[in-house]
Amino acid sequence: MATGLNRRAVLAALPLTAAFPGQTQAAAPGLSLSGKFVQGGFAVGHTAPRAVVDVDGQVLTTASANGWFVVGFDRDAPPASKLTVSTPDGSAVDELTIAPGDFDIQRIDGLPPEQVTPTDPALLQRLEAEYIRKQAGFASQADIEGFRDGFILPVVGARRSARFGGQRILNGEPKRPHYGVDLATPVGTPVRAPAAGLVTFAETGLHYEGGLVLVDHGQGLITAYLHLSKTLVSAGTYVKQGQLVAETGKEGRATGPHLCWRMKWRGRNLDPSLLVGAGPFRA
Repeated sequence: MATGLNRRAVLAALPLTAAFPGQTQAAAPGLSLSGKFVQGGFAVGHTAPRAVVDVDGQVLTTASANGWFVVGFDRDAPPASKLTVSTPDGSAVDELTIAPGDFDIQRIDGLPPEQVTPTDPALLQRLEAEYIRKQAGFASQADIEGFRDGFILPVVGARRSARFGGQRILNGEPKRPHYGVDLATPVGTPVRAPAAGLVTFAETGLHYEGGLVLVDHGQGLITAYLHLSKTLVSAGTYVKQGQLVAETGKEGRATGPHLCWRMKWRGRNLDPSLLVGAGPFRA
């Protein structure tokens, strides 16, 4: 009897995490991050497969089956961000300092009034319908890892005519910041997918954008290509890095031929040029 009592006492004294022979002890997820921690920037992380990713107290994404995930920092992101990954076995936390962006002021004059402040009821109705269709494309959260291989520029030999994030003043009227990178090119210049992804929207004739293509590179990291003269892919198509998707133009709200290249993640506006040359990402 004494032996039994002693055995129970020993078992009771063991820590809850003690492993018995032949038993595997679960562990909390690891977490590694790389990227550019700046307003408009990003982080690519690696953790446990399917870990839940919480950003500043809000669950925003889930790691892939291989443990990869991406997070974006908005153009107006606060100076700190807390990132937590969780599994049933525990969690890991990283607190990031987000550097301020360097944004300029961009003045554009000579635009038609309806391209700046539309008032025509029929046009407003059309804009609402276009907005709904575009939002459906931006809502994609494809379970792929196209972002892992890094990004290339979508056009070759272009001149950067406007940087990301600049305050826009259109016809003398202050408007939202410019959430894209403008790349001046002749009409018809090939536009190639900067990374692999799923096409979620492809239309021409939009009021503001002209021709527009959206590509989800994984987990809702979506690049947009505006003012296109021609689209060469359709929604639902999977494209590889470098694959031809469109041709540049000057359609929609544009004063000359160029590509406006944009990026969004979960409604946050990012600078796509920051991902150029940043990969590939490996564990």
